[in-house]
This record gives sequence, structure tokens and C-alpha cells, in this order.
Amino acid sequence: MVVLKTTQELQKIGEACRLSAQALKIGGEAVEPGITTREIDHIIKKFITSQGATPSFLGYGGFPASACISVNDVVIHGIPSSYKIQEGDIVSIDVGACYNGYHGDNAATFAAGKVSDEALRLMQATEKSLYLAIEAAQPGARIGDIGSAVQTYIEAQGYAVVRKFVGHGVGAKLHEDPEVPNYGTAGHGVRLLPGMTIAIEPMVNAVGSDVKVLADGWTTVTRSGSLAAHFEHTIAITENGPVILTKA
Repeated sequence: MVVLKTTQELQKIGEACRLSAQALKIGGEAVEPGITTREIDHIIKKFITSQGATPSFLGYGGFPASACISVNDVVIHGIPSSYKIQEGDIVSIDVGACYNGYHGDNAATFAAGKVSDEALRLMQATEKSLYLAIEAAQPGARIGDIGSAVQTYIEAQGYAVVRKFVGHGVGAKLHEDPEVPNYGTAGHGVRLLPGMTIAIEPMVNAVGSDVKVLADGWTTVTRSGSLAAHFEHTIAITENGPVILTKA
């Protein structure tokens, strides 16, 4: 069931989203060759807890860290570890914060030093598809308009949209209705109404849409072994159009 938020609830979600955005920014600034993904996770956790919030992901479904940190062919749900980031890696960080009972959720892919032209192009295309999707999220539009915006642009660039995982509603729960796929048919699906808060998160593979989950039950990689990128914002649907809540 889709929950429409009151003005007061939107304010609380906005506060959680602001902290999530700041945590993501701080984590992204830490991405450089030589740092471990576990060290980045500790930096993110320290910031979130210093603000009187809690990491939304820590313990969620048994996830063992405060942020998902996914490198190169890892699409999502990378578990922070002793892996040292290398020059040329691309690093996707997905982080959420819970504050006063409400969640924010966002993600971005960062370059470690100088990356290949292929990696840079993939990152730029994925980020652009996110903003095209947000622009499509107008009041009265439908979920399919969001997915169609991502899919149409990404496939025109020669890349593939991940279909096994999707965006979602955000609020008092980290994952709420509706599901927000990054593919679909314009004019179809749940209608977007003022008061809805959703996380739009294109997950894009350089080659092929198939992914596989590794034995740890979390780490999700491209089946092709190609690079992947991930960008996400939590937005509110308002009478005047979509508003990005996860701004640092």
C-alpha cells in the first residue's frame, strides 16, 4: 500500500534525507587509491551517528555494515572489507540514515583517481538517466514513465538496465510501496500523487542486464563481468513537481 505523507512527515523525511546526502558526500570524498572500503564505511557510520541518527542499512536484513560499497563489476550491496581501492576503480556507495523515525536513501558512483573513458562514460550516462527519471516523476504521471525514461536513455547509449533490483518508496520504513523499476512502459503503473516519497535508483551495466548474487547473500555482480554504476535520489512528489530530498 502506498503511503501519502503529511507535511509534517515530509519534513521529517527531508531531515533524514539531508543527513543521508551529507553522509554520501563525505563517503565519496574519502574515495581514493589506498583506502579500504571498510575505512570508508567507518567514516560514514561515524558521521551518521554523530548527528544523532542511525545507519539505515546496518543490520537491515542482516546486512553487516552501514553502507553498501560496490567496486567495478559489483552492482549493489557490496560488503565493506579490507579491499584497498585501486587507481582507476569506480566505487558505488549506497547509504541511508534514519532520523526521528524516518529514512533517507541515496547512492552515487565515484572515480578513484583517473578512470578509463569507458568507466567515465558509464557513470555519466547512469547519472543522467537518474535526472531524466526525476523529471518524468510529475504529479499525475505513472511509475512506468520513470522506468521508461531510464530504459530509453540507457539503451540508446548501448548499456543495459538491471531488472532484478528496483527503486522503492521511502518513509517510516526503508523500503515501502511502490516498487520503482528502471524499465517499463510510459503511461502504465501506479499513478504518482503529491505526498509520495520514492527512491529512484538506476543500476546500469556496461554489458548485459543479468546479475548474480555471490555466496555471501549480498554482493551482486554483473554476470558479464563488465563495469556497473549506481545513482539514487529520494524525491517527493509535490503539486508543483518532483523535489529532490537527498541534497547535501
